[in-house]
Amino acid sequence: MAGKAANIANQTMALRKFKPITAGTRWRIGNAYAEITTNIPEKTLLEKKSNTGGRNAQGRRSMRYIGGGNKNMYRIIDFKRNKKNIPATVASVEYDPNRTAFIALLNYADGEKRYILAPQGLEVGMTVISGDEVAPEIGNALMLKNMPLGTNVHNIEMQPGQGGKISRSAGASAQLTNKETMYAILKMPSGELRKVLINCYATVGVVSNSDHNLESMGKAGRNRWKGIRPRNRGVAMNPVDHPMGGGEGRSSGGHPRSRTGKYAKGEKTRQRGKGSDKLILQRKNGKKLAK
Repeated sequence: MAGKAANIANQTMALRKFKPITAGTRWRIGNAYAEITTNIPEKTLLEKKSNTGGRNAQGRRSMRYIGGGNKNMYRIIDFKRNKKNIPATVASVEYDPNRTAFIALLNYADGEKRYILAPQGLEVGMTVISGDEVAPEIGNALMLKNMPLGTNVHNIEMQPGQGGKISRSAGASAQLTNKETMYAILKMPSGELRKVLINCYATVGVVSNSDHNLESMGKAGRNRWKGIRPRNRGVAMNPVDHPMGGGEGRSSGGHPRSRTGKYAKGEKTRQRGKGSDKLILQRKNGKKLAK
């Protein structure tokens, strides 16, 4: 029993369970931020970010349940990793309010500084490098054709030189399962098998903060700090406001659907005949596509 408890503690060591001294901390499970080394971002890599409150250019509300929240600045992230064959030292691992993953500040040998998505296991003082012939080690970026099979990668390009688009959120990674002449076959976080051009760059490792999905806000106010306003259910509205509204008492509301009547469950939303269909070998539900 003690061994089992120790294993659970090791698995959740990045989380912090709060004592229930207030109603807001009773159910709160927060991040311990054990990997974070500083709370002061690099000023040269910050940009102003204005909040819209869900309003469009005409000032009309186009998205509901958005507004308020703390001010923050955008961290400029190097998704392209195009500074090649120049080693960089990890100066710090930092929190980024704009994403679920942590970020790492790199100090390059020529004096330049850049932020990258921090992979799991990356620590201050380690050296990373990007290039065509670099070793497939944690934090290094290289072409898929130069990686061994079974490698876990993130920040994967879909077109060479485009910059990473796939597997960028906390704890995400794709696995390199096969290599062909033009394409590498990746197993996506969803379970989908997909072809990606073999000359595309990817970063070795799993994205940091893998326990993010186990966090619990504990109170509604923490969502307000993030700029998320209360969301009311469709079944609690009137028929004039929502297709699922109305009825006597607590009625079910019918088939789940959006405010505009689009079904929320079971309807296929992918565009028919999409150009990238030929690159998908197997859907996340295990269904193989006919070629």
